[in-house]
Amino acid sequence: MLPKKNVELACQISGVYDVNRNKTLQHDDFSLVKEWADSLKKLDLNGVLFHNGFSDSTIAKYQNAHLKFEKVNYDSSFNPNVFRYIAYKNYLEQENISGVFLTDVSDVVAIKDPFIQPLFINNSQAIFCGDEPKPLMNDWMIEHSAHFRGSIPGFASYEEKFKNASLLNCGIIGGNAKVMLEFLGHICDIHQNYNQNNTSAFTGDMGAFNFIMRTHFNSRLMHGFPVNTAFKAYELERKDCWFRHK
Repeated sequence: MLPKKNVELACQISGVYDVNRNKTLQHDDFSLVKEWADSLKKLDLNGVLFHNGFSDSTIAKYQNAHLKFEKVNYDSSFNPNVFRYIAYKNYLEQENISGVFLTDVSDVVAIKDPFIQPLFINNSQAIFCGDEPKPLMNDWMIEHSAHFRGSIPGFASYEEKFKNASLLNCGIIGGNAKVMLEFLGHICDIHQNYNQNNTSAFTGDMGAFNFIMRTHFNSRLMHGFPVNTAFKAYELERKDCWFRHK
């Protein structure tokens, strides 16, 4: 069991078709997560990588004081983007963690230690996340959320209320562990109750995330600078944010 600490959690499920990359990720390919893992070591951060496909030899090669591998039994009734929340919730319920960030693993790297930043320390009830330079109601999100719009009570009215608000991105989410468990409880409930029968081409992760954040956490939400660089801007030289997201 990890001692009480701050930790960054990420997940790589392989052998399953990945809708974001339009391919099936191969087992035991550490190259996809190496930059993420290297950023942990550089900043002296603690990370846990949930996985279903790394070999014992790969784990022995790359596991160190900054990175722990956590093998999970992947539940194929959920797509990988959704399953990770269930894995994180189960883990945080059992471990003694102080602060936590959940990040994508192949396109997010840490630039600064978020846990020592005054903004993080002085806002223990806040939840921090990434965002994108576009409004919630954009063409992609309208398609992405069609399944939820017809099944979750109040979803359409939430979209109308926040249609001009910034689109939040679930590739970076963090805060006090107690707050994060509250968030994970809500997001897992949504996926378990409304997303398992989703037959659309979309995972529902962004739709559920924005809905939960805006309807449950909007008054204590902090997103954008300094949490993340501009999404998909590939701002490789920036050092003023906590995380770079592409």
